[in-house]
Amino acid sequence: MNKDSRWWKVGLAAWLVALTAAGCGGQAADEPVPAPSALPSAAPSASLAPSPTPEPFAFPLTGLGSPTAVRDRPIMVMIENSPAARPQTGLDEADIVYEILAEGEITRFAAFFQSKSPEVIGPVRSIRPYYVELGEGWDAVLVHAGWSPAAITRIKQRGLNHFDQVYGDDRYYWRDKSRKAPHNLYTSIAKIREGIAAKKYRQEWKTPPLPAFAKPGGSLAASASPEGPSTVRSAARTDIPYIGGYDVAYEYDAATGLYGRLMEGKPHKDARSDRQLTAANVLILETKHVVLDKEGRRDVDLDGPGKGMWLAEGQAREIKWARKDGILRASIDGREIALKPGTTWVQIVPAGTAYSVQ
Repeated sequence: MNKDSRWWKVGLAAWLVALTAAGCGGQAADEPVPAPSALPSAAPSASLAPSPTPEPFAFPLTGLGSPTAVRDRPIMVMIENSPAARPQTGLDEADIVYEILAEGEITRFAAFFQSKSPEVIGPVRSIRPYYVELGEGWDAVLVHAGWSPAAITRIKQRGLNHFDQVYGDDRYYWRDKSRKAPHNLYTSIAKIREGIAAKKYRQEWKTPPLPAFAKPGGSLAASASPEGPSTVRSAARTDIPYIGGYDVAYEYDAATGLYGRLMEGKPHKDARSDRQLTAANVLILETKHVVLDKEGRRDVDLDGPGKGMWLAEGQAREIKWARKDGILRASIDGREIALKPGTTWVQIVPAGTAYSVQ
């Protein structure tokens, strides 16, 4: 036997010893063998990957996992919804969005950002007193471009932190030259956070009593009302007629468990991502609306109580709502609901609005 053959056999023997040890898994002779029921099932290797570790904290406005405790104040941005402002940018990254009639024949959005920091948000427009109430309730920093007299009076009287592009804060906004003014004003969360520090606004959140969220995989029905009866119906779609040009609808997608938003019968998309806007929860709240002047400015009752509807997971439930601790809260049979984790859209409509659920 030549030298090369001898070394080859030695190498082969060593390899077989290593292979045998690997096959035994390094198990000691006296270590018990797992019972068959304890052995992993014969599934594809991907299924044997470790489950994701749950996040130790949650984002307060969505109930979704967060790697750290959330202490930054939310930012509320007034976003335009006239046809010339569509498609908007940044709404697909908001935690909560409220849609309410402004003056005349328009609706407008108050979008709250905390869990995400979009690089572009807008078009930004002016603020009204009931939007101020929403922002103050969440202890949010208010971002707008102009105001109604009643709105700025309320902001000043209450000493609320805000950014107004029209009167002094233009450096925290920019104009998009591809659009016509006034429908081309934008901002970003980074710019507003920079401004909060520069203006020495309080940065840490005075956390209000927060809404509850259902546990992942839990029953929304049980979390909403474990004791009393409530009206539950299938809800594949809801149509919400505000006024001409502002007809809103949501369609349920069982594959994602979310509602896709439509404006005037077409998917309502984000201009930058081209994603359709979606909601884990849709709250329809009926409130008293009163027109105050010839400009069509309104007084919108955000105190309640009132009635409405909650849509989540393809089902609709009748609710009551009222403002408590500054926040609009929905209840069933006297118990505050636990929302599905994710984005919530709140449609505030005049009492008696003929919305439909199918």
